Amino acid sequence: MQQELKHKYRVNEKIRAKEVRLIGPDGKQIGIVSLSEALRRAEEFGLDLVEIAPQAVPPVCRIMDFGEFLYLEAKKAKEAKKKQVQIEVKEIKLSPKTDKHDLDVKIKHILRFLEEKNKVKIRVIFKGREISHPEMADRVFLAIFQAVEGKAQVESPPKLEGRQMIAVLSPLKK
Repeated sequence: MQQELKHKYRVNEKIRAKEVRLIGPDGKQIGIVSLSEALRRAEEFGLDLVEIAPQAVPPVCRIMDFGEFLYLEAKKAKEAKKKQVQIEVKEIKLSPKTDKHDLDVKIKHILRFLEEKNKVKIRVIFKGREISHPEMADRVFLAIFQAVEGKAQVESPPKLEGRQMIAVLSPLKK
């Protein structure tokens, strides 16, 4: 993580601008100075000159401890990554002849997955000659969609792919 950040910033002699807007180690703006003057001031403090806003005119540089800066940036990135929500896609496999009780059990699983904020892929697999009666799968999907109404939205409606019919549900956003 720190290696990636290390290449993102220019430090000391790697800064290319002739003039920079300098910010001191206390966070107060010093003003626009030449690069050599900024490097000299950084050396006086025993710290590094770090280009923090290269796209600005002139670029913004700050006098700071680069190692500590990298550590804090990596820590921020790690915290941000923790807060991201990972959405998984859970899969439920059914048959068009799935019995009412078995379907109720599968619906309970689907509802649990949706409460956990996961997407649910419902796969109805046709065996043998069942493929000639896709309306049987429609009955299964209709029962599921009625059970999850108000708790999920149909992300992709049922569609036939080979010998199976697939639909995807996603939890409602609050």
